[in-house]
Amino acid sequence: MPSLTLRMLGHQPYEGCWHAMQAFTEARNETTADEIWCVEHPPVFTLGRAGRRKHIHHVGDIPIIHVDRGGQITYHGPGQVVIYLLIDLRRRQWGIRHLVSLIEQAIIEMLAAHQINAATKEGAPGVYVEGDKIAALGMRVRKGCTFHGLSLNVAMEMEPFTRIDPCGYPGLNVTQTSTLSALNDPAQAERDLLAHLTHLLEYDTITTCQTLP
Repeated sequence: MPSLTLRMLGHQPYEGCWHAMQAFTEARNETTADEIWCVEHPPVFTLGRAGRRKHIHHVGDIPIIHVDRGGQITYHGPGQVVIYLLIDLRRRQWGIRHLVSLIEQAIIEMLAAHQINAATKEGAPGVYVEGDKIAALGMRVRKGCTFHGLSLNVAMEMEPFTRIDPCGYPGLNVTQTSTLSALNDPAQAERDLLAHLTHLLEYDTITTCQTLP
């Protein structure tokens, strides 16, 4: 069974994590253990490779970074759980769609444990509660390995989402766990989601550290 390095990185600037993911993916080989990075970012908008500026209304004082993941525009900020998955798909003999399905399933199961009834939406990656988006996904595959990942809204200032069409969908409402349940602690949400993720991804050995590679 595969092993995993789990990096609990705390509050980190977005751009440094992004470039570290790129460097890790470029340098890894067939023997490199998969990694999951858990992080919270200061306020930032990120625009994916196919992102269209028409989905950005006004950013104000929040920076916008053009990145190499899939998807459109999204927002990261304090009170949001961000988990990056650096996984060798070839070693697992998985396609990216299978991994995305496992990630969505982990989020749905974790939310159900907190009495939040969430679901996926056909043709729109992520997790939704009664049509409102609660978790976003955006991945990149390079040399058969993934980077980037998911964000789950827990206890955020939600106003920045009104400055964009979230994930490129005009009028899409965005919600968070603290609005829907008693789950208002990002650290608890992170722990709970990691438990579901690592179970579904079937890692048998997990090593934890608190620094970037």
